Amino acid sequence: MNTIRVRIKRLDSCKDVPLPEYETEGAAGMDLRAAVAGKVVLNPGEVRLIPTGLLVSIPRGYEAQIRPRSGLALKHGVGMVNAPGTIDSDYRGEIGLIMVNWGQEPFVIQRGDRVAQMVISKVYRAEFLETDDLVSTKRGEKGFGHSGVK
Repeated sequence: MNTIRVRIKRLDSCKDVPLPEYETEGAAGMDLRAAVAGKVVLNPGEVRLIPTGLLVSIPRGYEAQIRPRSGLALKHGVGMVNAPGTIDSDYRGEIGLIMVNWGQEPFVIQRGDRVAQMVISKVYRAEFLETDDLVSTKRGEKGFGHSGVK
């Protein structure tokens, strides 16, 4: 297993919120916790920015992908609008989570709740080569739903 060191800083007002951590040995993502004051009610259909109280210094050539937690999605219909969100290596602001409640009931977020995941990934930069011809494939231009359901 490869390891990369990532510098992380907690805001002074968030020293009580645990740092991200892997919950199991095989986990790809570290859980991020809400750094809300008190509790926040996320009503059905509502989108809110949930603070984490964390700032990171991602090494150049990597990104942090911010993803919803599957259990919250399945049990409560809670997710993230821009999943996965990307934290670029040159961003130094607080990590914010753009959360949405697609469920039927209000969802309560309390300080310290595990509400998202962060995955550190290698980034490859593309160099585009403009051309008049692309390599052909069997699929070709067939798009959305072309292969059917079964």
